[in-house]
Amino acid sequence: MMELYAILDNIRSLYNVGSVFRTADAFDFKKIYLCGFTPAPISGRQKLQIHKTALGAEEFVGWEKAGQIGRLIDKLKKQGFYILALELDKKAMDISRVQLKPSQKKIALVVGHETRGIAKPILKKCDKIIQIPMVGQKESLNVSVAFGIAAFYLKNQ
Repeated sequence: MMELYAILDNIRSLYNVGSVFRTADAFDFKKIYLCGFTPAPISGRQKLQIHKTALGAEEFVGWEKAGQIGRLIDKLKKQGFYILALELDKKAMDISRVQLKPSQKKIALVVGHETRGIAKPILKKCDKIIQIPMVGQKESLNVSVAFGIAAFYLKNQ
């Protein structure tokens, strides 16, 4: 059975983090890694703001403040994880064409900063870059919305 994990890198919005927690709970993600300056639901204003959109999911989904994303990806790959980056990139594959193999049991989905995305050196460490096709005037979605779409696709593989 496939296990899903999330890696949030430098997400600045507390509301986006809370929304990802709520979506991760809905799709049975095992853990969320909070990297860079991504806020954690620890105490004070941060916890309250994250809770506002997570609606308590931060209490059910495991999470870890992981610091440096490059080291985390290296560690997870050694543990057999298949790493997918959700990013607009010329090397990205349409998410609807992603075909996971039965041997890819642990999947980590990386999402990055709301405006800068995932840094190029981190994209190079990932096994595959995927993107959501856009047909409207805007070229991207809010990070938490994009995470939700990708979570749905991955869970239904």
